Amino acid sequence: MSQTENTYDPKTVKLLTFYDAIAAFKEEADTPIGYLERCLETIDNREPEVQAFVVMNIDGARQAAIESTARYKTNRPLSLVDGMPVCIKDLFETADMPTQMNSPIYAGWQSKRDAAHVYALRRGGAVIVGKTVTTEFGQATPGPTRNPFDPTRTPGGSSSGTSAAVGAAMVPAGTGSQVRGSIQRPAGYCGNYALKPTFGALNRGGGHSMSPSQSVLGTHAGSLEDCWRTAFHISSTIGGDAGHPGLFGEPILANSVKPSRLARLDTPGWPETEGETKEIFERFITEVDAQGVEVVSRSDDQRIEILEKALETVPAFMFDIFAYEMLWPTWGYRDKGQDYLSTAIHERLERGEKMGPRDYRDRLEKREELRRIFAALNGTFDGYLTLSAKGPPPVGMAVGDPVYGDVSSCLGAPAINLPLLVDRGLPMGIQLLGHPHGDYELALRGKWFVDTFLGKSAN
Repeated sequence: MSQTENTYDPKTVKLLTFYDAIAAFKEEADTPIGYLERCLETIDNREPEVQAFVVMNIDGARQAAIESTARYKTNRPLSLVDGMPVCIKDLFETADMPTQMNSPIYAGWQSKRDAAHVYALRRGGAVIVGKTVTTEFGQATPGPTRNPFDPTRTPGGSSSGTSAAVGAAMVPAGTGSQVRGSIQRPAGYCGNYALKPTFGALNRGGGHSMSPSQSVLGTHAGSLEDCWRTAFHISSTIGGDAGHPGLFGEPILANSVKPSRLARLDTPGWPETEGETKEIFERFITEVDAQGVEVVSRSDDQRIEILEKALETVPAFMFDIFAYEMLWPTWGYRDKGQDYLSTAIHERLERGEKMGPRDYRDRLEKREELRRIFAALNGTFDGYLTLSAKGPPPVGMAVGDPVYGDVSSCLGAPAINLPLLVDRGLPMGIQLLGHPHGDYELALRGKWFVDTFLGKSAN
């Protein structure tokens, strides 16, 4: 498919939704097993090209869907995700499928337990379809997955398989994770809704230990409603990380809330962003303003200018924190043999080895100072608008630059990818950020954007 043949339109593309299927299950006009079989048919048709899955447990999924169907017949569903087909990023353990993390070190490795969020999903009756492709240990080296809207292009990383599976309408929802931009960027490339929640809000137990002070578990979905419901179910069942309270809010999104005042963030990604992408974003900001929403930029408010200046340092110190925190377990992997790890992993390991505790402390202090600057703006703006990526998904398998994801990750703040725009016939994601623990309110404002610019509620 050539660039000129790409004709993505967010107003007409139809990804899978689940929240609106529940009524039919209760009325017996449809069933979870019927819904699953339609997903499996789409997987059969699209997986050979997209290559989103590492491994699947179709028999187990069918059994779970049959059991869910029986519960709906007696009007006893376990939760709002009962019967929902979902996929799991292959950095997280599953008791019934290998967890391989795109590394030969873990080829065929089988855990005896489910990761915390996988356990929560099963407990709620969700139908675990399979494990999705990730980059090597969730870092830079890609797997085979292709962008569902143009197979000559990357789906992004590291939540590549989940984003592609949702974007190809194989499943209505799945899980991803992010240290820098691994939820927001692939969601932007693949036309998903995605929630990167407040740091610690979703339990990461049973996942690969990568940059523990920055990584987050998040959700991808074909609708904002399913994105939220999946995340909220995980949080309400198994909680957040130890010492973190989980998500606040309600299990179902209420009516949308129109923001009054938003801040536009250029971030360190803006100078490197493609010209056409910049123009599309500028037009979008104008359209938001035309809806009666005040959009404030660095030229309008000195406080935003101060924040933007502070953000300029983020990519470097974020990468340093990442490199230092990954020393273990990567040392152990290297000890197994140099050839087990990619060049990219070796380079990151070398960067971490050049640091000591004082260097690490310095980077953490920089991060805390930035968080203080951001916290001082709490209550001033209803959210912050920026891009999810520097342009369309690149041709080839390079996973793209995480720079626009660095901001929310560094701040520990929630962010939502909204697939609102088109860039050269391909999805272009808008990123809406909020303040820590304001995930629910952020989702309601995200819902306003969906209603206003796509004309469809939460979808």
